[in-house]
Amino acid sequence: MNDAKRYLSQAIKLARANIEAGGRPFGAVVVSNGEVISTAVNETHLSHDVTDHAELLAIRAAARTHGPAALKGSAVFASGHPCPMCLAAMRLAGVGDVAYAYSNEDGAPFGLSTADIYAELKRPFAEQSMAISHVPVHPETGLHLYQHWAQTRDGRR
Repeated sequence: MNDAKRYLSQAIKLARANIEAGGRPFGAVVVSNGEVISTAVNETHLSHDVTDHAELLAIRAAARTHGPAALKGSAVFASGHPCPMCLAAMRLAGVGDVAYAYSNEDGAPFGLSTADIYAELKRPFAEQSMAISHVPVHPETGLHLYQHWAQTRDGRR
């Protein structure tokens, strides 16, 4: 069995255990430099937090334990197709590779597909079902928020 299948099998095993614990069928494994640095399962059933997806929890745990640099170029192995939120978080974290065992097509008959969200996000803001608007608010005096951040950050070096 190659490494990807081994790590995906581990993610599936986590997902199966999560099902038995009353959760959803999602598990994730983060690997950096050939070493598993974190694992997690979907915990939305415990926390009632819709963002507690396996992939997010696994990258959070990896960053807290090993520092954010450990995620640069790492790999995430997920039991199911990562949702847009998880995929965006992986990109922001610098994850280099993502593999998943079950596709959106596999999950669709069970209500476990995020394909509709991906399709919605491709549309311009004005055509999406959620109202999204840019409302500029800048201080009348003082620094622009991002200028303030840049100056504060530069002063801490």
